[in-house]
Amino acid sequence: MSKQFTLSDWNDIPVVVGLGVDNIDLDEKKLLKFPAFNGWQKTLRENLERQKRPGQVYSTDPWRLEKVMIHHVTLFGENIGFMTIEAFLRKGDGQALENRLDRVIFLRGGSVAVLMILRPKDNRNERYVILTDQPRLGACSTTFLEIPAGMLDEETRNIKGKAIQEIEEETNLQVRADELINLTELALRQSKAVEDLQQAIYMSPANLDEFIPLLLWEKELDRKDIMSMRSQLGGERTQGELITIRVTEYDTLWREGARDAKTLSAWALYEGLNRTGVIEKELQRIRSVNFDK
Repeated sequence: MSKQFTLSDWNDIPVVVGLGVDNIDLDEKKLLKFPAFNGWQKTLRENLERQKRPGQVYSTDPWRLEKVMIHHVTLFGENIGFMTIEAFLRKGDGQALENRLDRVIFLRGGSVAVLMILRPKDNRNERYVILTDQPRLGACSTTFLEIPAGMLDEETRNIKGKAIQEIEEETNLQVRADELINLTELALRQSKAVEDLQQAIYMSPANLDEFIPLLLWEKELDRKDIMSMRSQLGGERTQGELITIRVTEYDTLWREGARDAKTLSAWALYEGLNRTGVIEKELQRIRSVNFDK
């Protein structure tokens, strides 16, 4: 088995892929079937090409990708689940330290997360939020609080469908796609970003490819149903006794979810979009659609 090959789509400057793993039979075709790597290399190629446009930061001395080294591959059955790579970028002659950009990157693909807000019909100013409590060993925690979330896997184009699946699996609640509001998409409509990136938050963009679209599900329910839900979900465990569902007051969310980046981001986006009236406009649209049905 060859220890390296060249990516065929990088026509101007050949990009060599080196294999630092001995137990994986990997070629270009198999590598590009891994959605996280394929998405990463496509987006990087497009944004490196954008550097050449007049007025861009590196228009006169653009970065170029010269090599990718694959250090570790984790399989889910026969498919690649996670991958650790090292990307080697250069500009100019590539000799000086400031002309070299070498980074180790953990590729896992996208996720989706949902801020779930419940309002009693008799008092819309009162709000409750559904959180999950589960082990997160990257944070050395066995009881980590966060909003419901899950990996997109092959569902990158069906973000709302994956969100609905995660909500049902983690909370047993049934949600329709037309009830979900994409917070990150709404916030980024006025963005002046010059690069083509996902309409999502990036958790640790220096060394992690994970992107997370943040969605909102806000529902008005009878108070008795919310109170019943609080008692039913408060200690319920699902998915092999690993997830506990919590229902907490919205006003404490910024404090209870302070350790989780996606929870704080969802709260911040919701607060910002709410202040500008965007959330209420979206909720009115959803109500009108449901009324017409």
